[in-house]
Amino acid sequence: MATIKVTQVKSLIGCPKDQRGTIKALGLKRIRHSVEKTDSAVIRGMIHKVSHLILVETVTKQKQKEAPGSDAKSAG
Repeated sequence: MATIKVTQVKSLIGCPKDQRGTIKALGLKRIRHSVEKTDSAVIRGMIHKVSHLILVETVTKQKQKEAPGSDAKSAG
């Protein structure tokens, strides 16, 4: 599944309680705090509700190759 990175960019001061609850349910705690969520209809609905307070980015995960000799056993 795709992953979405959600970042809070605006303050919750003056926002209704339901929007504050949505931000909390997304796992955001403060301005510039980011979380990664799986892309689903539920998350998309939450994003739509507070779209004026957040920034949304799509994340593509790539496998990283381990450097040779980075194994803990070979460290000595």
